[in-house]
Amino acid sequence: MDVRLEPLTRVAAVILLVLGCLLVLQPFVTALLCAAIVCFSTWPIYEWLLLRVGGRPSLAALVMTLLLLLVFVLPVAFLALTLADTATPAVEWMRDTFARGLPPPPDGIKDLPFVGEYLDGAWRELAANRTKFAEAMKRIAGPAQQGLFKAGLLLGEGVIQLSFAVFIGFFLYRDGEALVAATREAMQRLAGKLAPGLLETVGGTVQGVVYGLVGTAIAQGIVSLIGFAIAGVPGALLLGFLTFMLSMVPIGPPLIWGGAAAWLFAQDQTGWAIFMAIYGFVVISGIDNVIKPLLISRGSSLPFVLVFLGVMGGVYAFGFVGIFLGPTLLAVGLSLLQQWLKQRVVANA
Repeated sequence: MDVRLEPLTRVAAVILLVLGCLLVLQPFVTALLCAAIVCFSTWPIYEWLLLRVGGRPSLAALVMTLLLLLVFVLPVAFLALTLADTATPAVEWMRDTFARGLPPPPDGIKDLPFVGEYLDGAWRELAANRTKFAEAMKRIAGPAQQGLFKAGLLLGEGVIQLSFAVFIGFFLYRDGEALVAATREAMQRLAGKLAPGLLETVGGTVQGVVYGLVGTAIAQGIVSLIGFAIAGVPGALLLGFLTFMLSMVPIGPPLIWGGAAAWLFAQDQTGWAIFMAIYGFVVISGIDNVIKPLLISRGSSLPFVLVFLGVMGGVYAFGFVGIFLGPTLLAVGLSLLQQWLKQRVVANA
């Protein structure tokens, strides 16, 4: 072989090897990213546990894996089963509503500000015209059934992805120190003197987003579940989970607790409706202004538009776990861009 072709041959072989590895790992990229973010964010807990088990990495990693399974995988699996159980009664309710027709509107709906008279008139028109009501319900029933089906698929996919992430997490915990050392060495060769700053930026941003967004989402989901249960709103567990997911977007939780308050009002439970509205505004939505600043200790604050794009794009790209991956990846990219621009300004000064 020509000596001049040998370097090109080695480069081509390395490229082919890298492409082959990427093709093999492509189905597990989402689980790998999720596992890396979760393990990095919970590494202080692992270190504390490692001291308690006498410095045995395998045992500490096994305990952490079981904890992740208990905290992440089992609740999502339970909610997927709950959604499946809820779908059948919902379809039966729609069929019964078709047969009975729409009942008269509640007494208090006309007194609602701004939209009360319009809602009362539209409700009475649908109640008087059964054919028109049936057509309206059919237009709603199709998308509703498709939405429930897609939500079930998304949760089922999330269970699989989280299970893979937890499985990978065991090895990341057990061999974490060696992996971190290898990562530092690789970054040192690629970025030179910039490597420590890049790693610190990435680490701080990941912790800031995970502790801030995900921690706030968990807190809002729990307090909303408590509020829905106290007010007697049906499907409190499912609504609490929806609040948890939509809390990534600032306007998300009011859609859930506001809808619950409206439902209670429509059921002539005015007292509980007022309680739900006050509880939602003060407690559920108030967490976003109290807990989030306390949880975010490092990392840049992600603008609202990037949070929204991260959640929507993350779900589209990665499925259920994209709710967490999307904003985190955008936050890391934004922080690295800001650091690069800052260094360019300093270099040009």
